[in-house]
Amino acid sequence: MEKTTTTTTAAREPRKFPPRTGGGASRGGAGGRPGGRPDRRGPRPERAKPEFEQKMLSIRRVTRVVSGGRRFSFSVVLAIGDKKGSMGLGIGKAGDTTLAIQKAFNDAKKNMLKLRLNKRGTIPHDVKAKYKAARVMLMPNTGRGVVVGSAMRVMVELAGITDITGRVISGSKDKLNIAQATMKALSIFKYANK
Repeated sequence: MEKTTTTTTAAREPRKFPPRTGGGASRGGAGGRPGGRPDRRGPRPERAKPEFEQKMLSIRRVTRVVSGGRRFSFSVVLAIGDKKGSMGLGIGKAGDTTLAIQKAFNDAKKNMLKLRLNKRGTIPHDVKAKYKAARVMLMPNTGRGVVVGSAMRVMVELAGITDITGRVISGSKDKLNIAQATMKALSIFKYANK
């Protein structure tokens, strides 16, 4: 007769976890840190408002053919302004986009215009300008707001002009040339010493 042995295993008890306090990572927990840890660093200091607002008109990847092959870099056209009559336009080129943007910003600061605007926030009279293939026309208006398009709108808004009508007369769609033509047109109203 064979002996049969039976082994009994005790039923496993479910694992017990401590109760959660302070909320999870999604809610930030106590003190604003995930998992309820207190924030020892204190409140973050507010960022200083930049001196100039900036808008990128175009960013392109450009290629230069050299003996070893092709070299790629980025070309950036950047417009800056303080919305109080000052504006500038700059071009920067570098192998990295952030470096190209910084170069364009520095170039725009060098080419700043300080405009003489009247009390209504517009230009004193009609003006036309041509830069390469781009021709633009700007006219003051009262109470109609900014009625311009393309790169002209960016330049006009960064300068702080509130009532103006503008047209791109030429068939050019190059944003850099249109922006340069706008700068040329508005340079008639710049301060003599700026």
